[in-house]
Parts: sequence; C-alpha cells; structure tokens
Amino acid sequence: MELISINETTQSNVAEFFIEHWGSTKMVISSGVYDCSKLSGFVKINHNGEITGLITYIISGDECEIISLDSKEENKGIGSSLVKAVEEMACKEKCKYISLITTNDNLSALKFYQKRGYFLASLHRNAVEKAREMKPEIPFVGNDGIPIRDEIELAKRLS
Repeated sequence: MELISINETTQSNVAEFFIEHWGSTKMVISSGVYDCSKLSGFVKINHNGEITGLITYIISGDECEIISLDSKEENKGIGSSLVKAVEEMACKEKCKYISLITTNDNLSALKFYQKRGYFLASLHRNAVEKAREMKPEIPFVGNDGIPIRDEIELAKRLS
C-alpha cells in the first residue's frame, strides 16, 4: 500500500470516500464545520488504486488538529501509518500539540489514540446535539448502542 498526500489524488475520489463513510463531506465538531474533501491530509492507496484509509487535518498556530481518520480495514496498520504521517508533518511545521475530537460512543477511537500517547484533554457535554442542528443526519445512537451526546477532545504533545 502506498501513502500519499491528499492533493495527489482526485478530489472526487476523496469526496466519494467521505460520502461512503460519513454520509457527506461535511464534518461538524466543536472546533468548526469543515468540508473534509477540501482539507489537507493523507490517503492510503491499495494496489488497485483504491483508497483504503484517509486522514484530514488543519493547522492553526502551533497546533495541528486531526479532523477525520478512516480505515476500511482495522488492525492492518492503516490508521497508525496515517496518524504517524500527520504527526511527522506537524513536527516539521513546528506544531507543539496535535489534537482531535471524537464522540463518547467511539470507544475504539479512544483506545486507539490513547495507545499512541494521546491524553483526554476536555469534554464537550451535549456538543453533538448542537452539531445535529447543522447536520441532522448524525445518528442518535452509535457504537454498541451508546447514545451519541458528547465530544471528547484528545491531545498529544509533540517533541
């Protein structure tokens, strides 16, 4: 599999990937509203030229924020390699921290990031209720039947 910058693939491929995995390219989280198909990031491409994983991020001042991370196959190192690529890029850009937001039901994301040195930074209570005002297709119940209500911010200090 090949890891490439998001601008080395077509925007339509990236948009299709987001629509398939998120229902749209629009991401609504506490830090803002984003069109993920227009953000910087990296993609993992398989030997057939298909996107198998994708990560997007923004940089603001000395902080990098991961906006989305998706992998079509779990436990294959796809997500890890994408996060590592963003961390390396953030270090080159002199970022001091890298952060991200996930929802309270996403236990696999909480486990994934904490194993990689991220810590729980803050809780945004009922943030998803506010996000649904802008993106009503956000489901009310998520992974393992857990109601989706809150956003959890995780962060990592970069060296």
